[in-house]
Amino acid sequence: MSHPRPTPGLQRRAALAASGWIALAATAFPGGSPLRWIPVLAFVVLAPGLALMLPQPLGLRPGARLEALALAAPVSLSVATLTATTLFLTKSFSPTLFLVVLALFVSVTAALPGVPLPAATRGAVERDGAGAGGARGFPRPRRRRAGGGR
Repeated sequence: MSHPRPTPGLQRRAALAASGWIALAATAFPGGSPLRWIPVLAFVVLAPGLALMLPQPLGLRPGARLEALALAAPVSLSVATLTATTLFLTKSFSPTLFLVVLALFVSVTAALPGVPLPAATRGAVERDGAGAGGARGFPRPRRRRAGGGR
C-alpha cells in the first residue's frame, strides 16, 4: 500500500515549523561557530515573517514571491523585537527562551493560512479593463501637433 505524498505547500510549512527547533538545536555548538549563528540569524530574520505570509491558499504569483520575501525580514524583526521586549519587561529574557517562544510562534503560525498579500491575487498593473483611462486609470496625454500648437 503506497502512502500519499505530502504536497509542496505542506512540505514548506513543515520545514518552516522545524526551522525554529533546528535553530534552537544549533545553540549547542560553541559560541563563535558559524554552525551556531547562521541558523539562528536566518531563523530570527526570516522565519516569523514567512510563517505569517507564505501559507497562501492559492499560492503566490511570481511577482508576489519577491514581495513576500522582501516583506518577511521587517515583519520577522518586528515579531522578534516584540518578543524580546516582552521577555525583558517580564524580566525573563534568555536567548534560549527567546528562541523557544519564536519557534512556538512559527510552528503555530505555519499551520494557519497566511496573511493575504495584494500582489498574490493580481498583477502589479491591472491590464484588463484598459479603457479610455489607460491601464492605470490615468488620463492619456494629448499629443501635440507638428507646429507646437494645439
